[in-house]
Amino acid sequence: MHKIVSEQVDCRYSLITPFLSKIPQLDAVVGRGGPLKPLKSGIYKINDEMLSDYINQTYSNHASNLGAILAYKISKLYSCPSYIIDPVTSDDFIPEARISGIPGIERKSRSHTLNIKYCVYKAEQKLNLPNKSGNFVVSHLGSGFSIASVKNGKIIDVNDALLGMGPFSIERAGAIPLQGLLDLVFNEKLTKSQLIELFSKKSGLMGYLNTNDLREVEKNINLNPQVKLIYNAMIFQICKEIGSAFATLNGEVNGLILTGGLCKSKLFTDYIKNKSKYFKNIIVYPGSFELEALASGGLNALNNPRKVKIYHS
Repeated sequence: MHKIVSEQVDCRYSLITPFLSKIPQLDAVVGRGGPLKPLKSGIYKINDEMLSDYINQTYSNHASNLGAILAYKISKLYSCPSYIIDPVTSDDFIPEARISGIPGIERKSRSHTLNIKYCVYKAEQKLNLPNKSGNFVVSHLGSGFSIASVKNGKIIDVNDALLGMGPFSIERAGAIPLQGLLDLVFNEKLTKSQLIELFSKKSGLMGYLNTNDLREVEKNINLNPQVKLIYNAMIFQICKEIGSAFATLNGEVNGLILTGGLCKSKLFTDYIKNKSKYFKNIIVYPGSFELEALASGGLNALNNPRKVKIYHS
């Protein structure tokens, strides 16, 4: 996987350069923040230590590692600073959220942090709340699901959006009954890499219905009882996780935010709304707002340089 990342840098940069040739000046460049060590959310200046962790894939082999690498490369062309904003491993958990139930295994903060926090910012503006003053349950529902408890601008608890927590999603398994997991591992004698592939890419709707296209599923929910059952089960698990996040915030919540690609479906969001009527506000932001979040964060970095954090491996 290391070779794939190193090969893609030059390829992707060559695709960007024709566009850059039309831009005489940039004040900053902001890239998508891939997985790093757990660190406080916020704005980070891209430095050699961060680049080393991304290039060497110290924490993940995810394609989002390319965001910071390309941003830094572009910034050198314009002699301007480069940043990442709220990377996926941003960690503002409260201590209780880290405890798994098994000594030696800690719950990790891995979520769609960038979009979640920006949607909270949008919701606070919509509800006329001061910035970072509100409490929200945010459900980012795309190929993976992040259902977060956000208190005063910080994600204090969230399911692991990649492996092992929360509802099953389009391709991911979510939380798994332990006895079934043990039986699967020992009976099928699956390797670690096979299990990761199964749980992150071949489970959820893909596993049950052999599709990762919600539109296709929704076309068939009234034609096929099995399709309807799996669709309803996914929403059932989403709403159960939303209820857990509500309880984490002691019910002191300004609203529920639904965002991500699946929220473009009115049928899908209406199902969730009908099961979540205990929220006084339900706000839907269909799709994702990462580009807006990056632009906003870059402007914030330029206007408030003291807010910029330094990354250390």
